Amino acid sequence: MTNTASPDILVIGGGPAGSTAAALLAMRGRDTLLVEKEAHPRFHIGESLLPANLDILERLGVLEEVRDIGVHKPGAEFVSDRTGRSCAFPFAHALNRNRTHAWQVKRAELDALLFANARRKGATTLENTRVTDVQFGAPGERATVRARTGGGEELTFRPRYVLDASGRDTFLAGRMRVKAMNKYNNTAAIYAHFQGVERRSGELDGYISIHLAEDGWFWLIPLPGDVMSIGFVGNQSAWKGRKGTPQELFEARIASSPTVAARTRGAEMVSEIYSTGNYSYRAQQGCGEGFLMIGDAYGFVDPMFSTGVLMAMTAGELGAKAAHAWLDDPVQGHRLAQRTNRELAQAMDRISWLIYRINDPVMRSLFMAPRNTLWMRDGIINMLAGNLRGDPRAVVPILSFKAVFHTLSALHRIGLGPAMPEALPERLPAAAE
Repeated sequence: MTNTASPDILVIGGGPAGSTAAALLAMRGRDTLLVEKEAHPRFHIGESLLPANLDILERLGVLEEVRDIGVHKPGAEFVSDRTGRSCAFPFAHALNRNRTHAWQVKRAELDALLFANARRKGATTLENTRVTDVQFGAPGERATVRARTGGGEELTFRPRYVLDASGRDTFLAGRMRVKAMNKYNNTAAIYAHFQGVERRSGELDGYISIHLAEDGWFWLIPLPGDVMSIGFVGNQSAWKGRKGTPQELFEARIASSPTVAARTRGAEMVSEIYSTGNYSYRAQQGCGEGFLMIGDAYGFVDPMFSTGVLMAMTAGELGAKAAHAWLDDPVQGHRLAQRTNRELAQAMDRISWLIYRINDPVMRSLFMAPRNTLWMRDGIINMLAGNLRGDPRAVVPILSFKAVFHTLSALHRIGLGPAMPEALPERLPAAAE
């Protein structure tokens, strides 16, 4: 940085989106200031990466570093509480097979690594510094950004462009009152780290496990050091009338799932319990004169398919291109900013179609017994691998899958069609549990 007080670009937030954008902008020679409210490392969820992440990590020059802190992830496994069955979705069967694995990582380590990389690439980085206010001037004028350090010192910056990568804080969207909650996916989550959890072996070694429960779902993510990240995401009925401490609620949820309870016998919780609500939202306006919202600061969807870090880093790449262009040509830069929001919104819509329906018994039955007619199974795996930006090879498979789902749903509603195991009222027999 040649002038910390008046950088070309100020990035709010040092998570995957902000650190990716800051590194790429610094690599292009832009004076970039990256401001993070906390100090790395800090706990965060979103620990399961996707194959589509790997190309971005390579462009950032950190692919081998991330490999060293991760658990090899060759696919995703879905497990049904209702039937006890398991179904594997190996990334090697995706339509796009350029990358057939990913890694599971402790986010504290990944985020610290990406933040340090941004600094190494030439960005100026501040930690324990919270942005408190942003004021945008007339077109062509620099913004005024105020921040406060952990020691209480007040700072003022005058950047030409602002990238909001503040995550679920949604700094600009909240202040501009453009944050819209998703009424179709009003869920909440509770999660923690455990040791001593049964891990998959053989062909399923390293897989993330998604356990489909009665009114929500669990994630089980194997991490280095015999650590397992476990979280439960439930709809309103899962939490209604529940009382007790967070630990009691979490333990009760685990005990209510026969498949998760079986894997956690004798396990020990080794972290605090965390929770968050109102998972899904999107900014109605994500960019404007001199600013762009990227990553979770723009929008977020239910994390069932591990898209969070990928969406954030993709937004960081696209946001860096928009900011870089804006400094030389504001009109072109604004067009790229709009395109960034549009591409991310379309990607969220593609994966949301599955997420909104994952508690539907017909959808669950299709997931637990996938068929590859017209490459439908491979098309779904293509999405699970993070190929969400309009892969033309996936058009026919995904449209075919949707057609099958809607047809079976219509038949199920009138009592016709094949048996749907996930629609049966009986749970597993006590002996099986």
